[in-house]
Amino acid sequence: MKILIVEPYFEGSHKKWSLDFQKFSSHTVELLTLPGRHWKWRMHGGAITLAQKYNKIHFKPDLILASDMLNLPLFKSIAKTKETPIVMYFHENQITYPWSPNDRDISKGRDHHYGFINYSSALISDYNLFNSDFHRNSFTDALKNFLSNFPDFNDYDNIEIIKNKSRTLYLGLDLKKFDSYQSKKNNQKPTILWNHRWEHDKNPDDFIDMVNYLDKKELEFECILLGKNKQKKSGYFDTFINRFPNRILHAGYCETFEEYASLIWKADVCPVTSIQDFFGISIAEAVYCNTYPLLPDRLAYPEIYKKNNNSHLFYNGKNDLYNKVEMLINENNFNSKSIPKDLIQIFDWSNMINKYDRLIDCLKK
Repeated sequence: MKILIVEPYFEGSHKKWSLDFQKFSSHTVELLTLPGRHWKWRMHGGAITLAQKYNKIHFKPDLILASDMLNLPLFKSIAKTKETPIVMYFHENQITYPWSPNDRDISKGRDHHYGFINYSSALISDYNLFNSDFHRNSFTDALKNFLSNFPDFNDYDNIEIIKNKSRTLYLGLDLKKFDSYQSKKNNQKPTILWNHRWEHDKNPDDFIDMVNYLDKKELEFECILLGKNKQKKSGYFDTFINRFPNRILHAGYCETFEEYASLIWKADVCPVTSIQDFFGISIAEAVYCNTYPLLPDRLAYPEIYKKNNNSHLFYNGKNDLYNKVEMLINENNFNSKSIPKDLIQIFDWSNMINKYDRLIDCLKK
């Protein structure tokens, strides 16, 4: 089968997922993309450019797989797709995604535009795929309240239409590539990991507060700080560097995978403070590399990490997080900890690609 991935925001996890699916699938997969920048403009106008590009390519797909960044109604109005089925893959959505209070679209009342693009795209698609049950359910559950923002013709019946053609297809991850960089943990002090973006939705404030608490306790620990730092104005990253210079083992985005993987393997514990995660790729990578996770009891984490069987990995509230991290640091015996690596290994592409290909085959039929 010939599959075309249409991705307006070809960067980060969207780019990695697209390239991996192309690499591992038994189908012929081609990519139609735009550079990953100006995400709001990509959602508004990217569909026009991509549709015009589509009309010029010689590759005629049996199925189109588009990301949530695509304005599908606009794309379909221009692209000559004929009867080609189009499946949306939702990495995230702009209805339940927590907006930064500093975003100018909030004050100007324009924040519903992007959610409406997701809603209308999910409605017009042939099928919708989500990267977790939490994501799928939170999106469809939020639709009624979202549609009530509009003055009339709210069309609540469309919610059931979307639900009936939506299902979960977990992310595939290329985890085995980390194996080449595995090293024995030989830290002189317990090592805390941050390997997320330094942005509002990952909640760096609570992470910084936690480290401040541990620092005041004069505990022995160091930190590995990874992830892109795009928030120049908010200065999360700079705040941490300036406040805790003697606690830093490494700070800064890794330009190569080799450096990133090597550092992940060194970490002991990964306290997570995010207020948004529809799956949690960076956490899965850390767990695969034998880093002990401490997870908030929210979002996709109870689903991915089977909270009913692993309640010790979860915390409720900041005080509980502080106490559990403090206990782990004082014990400093991470080799004895049970890390649920088996829960993450199932997402490696070697286990996931057949599920992808079989589902794609069924959707085409």
